[in-house]
Amino acid sequence: MSIREIDASLMKRAFLAGAQGLEAKKEWINELNVFPVPDGDTGTNMTMTIMAAAKEVASLENPTMESLARAISSGSLRGARGNSGVILSQLFRGFTKEVKTRQTITVEALSAAFVRGTETAYKAVMKPKEGTILTVARGMADRAVELADETDDILEFARQVIEHGDLVLGQTPDMLPVLKQAGVVDSGGQGLMQVMKGAFEGLSGKEVSWNPEAEGQASSRDTGISGTQEAKGTGAVDVSELDTSDIRFGYCTEFIIHLEKAYDEDIERSFKEYLESIGDSLVVVSDDEIVKVHVHTNDPGLAIQRALTYGSLSRMKIDNMREEHQERLIQNAEKMAREQKEADEARRAKEEGEKKDQGPRKPYGFIAVSVGEGMGEIFHGIGADYLIEGGQTMNPSTEDMLNAIDQVNADRIFILPNNKNIILAAEQAKSLVEDKEIMVVPSKTVPQGITALINFIPEMSPEENLENMIEEMGRIKTGQVTYAVRSTQIDGMEIHQGDIMGIGDSGMLAVGTSVEKTAVETLKAMVEEDSELISIYYGSDVKKAEAEAVFSQIRKLCPDCEVELHDGGQPIYYYLMSVE
Repeated sequence: MSIREIDASLMKRAFLAGAQGLEAKKEWINELNVFPVPDGDTGTNMTMTIMAAAKEVASLENPTMESLARAISSGSLRGARGNSGVILSQLFRGFTKEVKTRQTITVEALSAAFVRGTETAYKAVMKPKEGTILTVARGMADRAVELADETDDILEFARQVIEHGDLVLGQTPDMLPVLKQAGVVDSGGQGLMQVMKGAFEGLSGKEVSWNPEAEGQASSRDTGISGTQEAKGTGAVDVSELDTSDIRFGYCTEFIIHLEKAYDEDIERSFKEYLESIGDSLVVVSDDEIVKVHVHTNDPGLAIQRALTYGSLSRMKIDNMREEHQERLIQNAEKMAREQKEADEARRAKEEGEKKDQGPRKPYGFIAVSVGEGMGEIFHGIGADYLIEGGQTMNPSTEDMLNAIDQVNADRIFILPNNKNIILAAEQAKSLVEDKEIMVVPSKTVPQGITALINFIPEMSPEENLENMIEEMGRIKTGQVTYAVRSTQIDGMEIHQGDIMGIGDSGMLAVGTSVEKTAVETLKAMVEEDSELISIYYGSDVKKAEAEAVFSQIRKLCPDCEVELHDGGQPIYYYLMSVE
């Protein structure tokens, strides 16, 4: 089999298959993190980025190359999360710019698109670092240029480009010592390769059965490309190949519960037992905020009614696997569409009301990324106009940034990302705004963001303020205390799963088994002779008495420093600390 040209229909299939390829491996990619911290990180960010584009692509019934390129570029650009997601969106942006005016794509066009995509992504990063997704993209682009003169068979071209990408990916630990020390390849580069391998399956004629409203339906197949691994299920079930003649329960029912009431292990066990009593093929995956449910049942309403006792529902999908009772399904769909329309109208009305209440336009406005009730109160107290909920466990998207900017009625808006993995998304949002001047303060931690905002001086120009804020937040050191999700060795420290880690601005500061002792050891590693102020923010998993015990120890250890204790309420991190 050979392919000489790709039309818009085949391009659409290849892109959706690429999205499947990435989604199927997102958890595996997450596990490639150098630091064993409990966050969503690369796999999740890249998947959410490409899925934002995939939803737009899937909605195109008769795409042209131009409409397809617009959907891929716009969807990924606005949905981009984290540095890896932003870079992926920029790769798509450059790629689609090259192909959007063509009716069909040849090897020559693909080669040029690979080069343009890589150039666009490199330009988006202020200080590109080799050994990352950028290096893998450039390696494939270089190989694409070579192959353009050797073959006009797109499948053979793609196969060799992917094989070279795998080769470059395998070399990333030699380019970044931190990868070699952790024994992993670059996670962003691995994510890009999963997109490429999925797209190759789509080009090869493999059937793409993908629903943009459901995640995790991809199943990995052997492509014949070195480096491909079997995918593991991630919480949803692909029923596309089931024999429906013997189905006992006819309705495939899926939804997400946004928890609003108590939901512990006992409640979850009871919920599962109930679902098993009314159906089969049960999958229930939960975290602190949401529960994802898949069940085959003859009465979806019973499953939904029970789920509503725990919270509100979203992304409901009911399929009749025997393809009966179509009228009932249509009525349900119409009802959900009406309810969704009403919800959208209510949300828009609320947003319009908030805009009307904003008052006169201000010269300056401030947006901060933060999580935790206490942290939110601190940021509002020092002048933040709008908070974007997010951080290490969930990086806000470019679209989230744009929505926040729209809510702040000011001529100039300073954005405080407060996480190194959110800065690029803020910069990307800045490039899309025309009616306001956006200044991105490159704060990498919450304490840096607090320091920057405190040091804003209204009498200064925006440029002077940005320079001053960056200078002031550069004077502080930050420490973060959390737990290890896997065993590894980094910065000369042996870390076991479940250990408590103290992470500084440049690496590991302390490792132990006690939260209190590790927090104190982390602070001791940060304090110097000229230190003056220590700020401690304790998280939602720390009791006030425990935090006060740490506070007391630090005061005794650092009698010449002013020590402040705040209830941050942040999840995941037991303590955030700063020294200046």
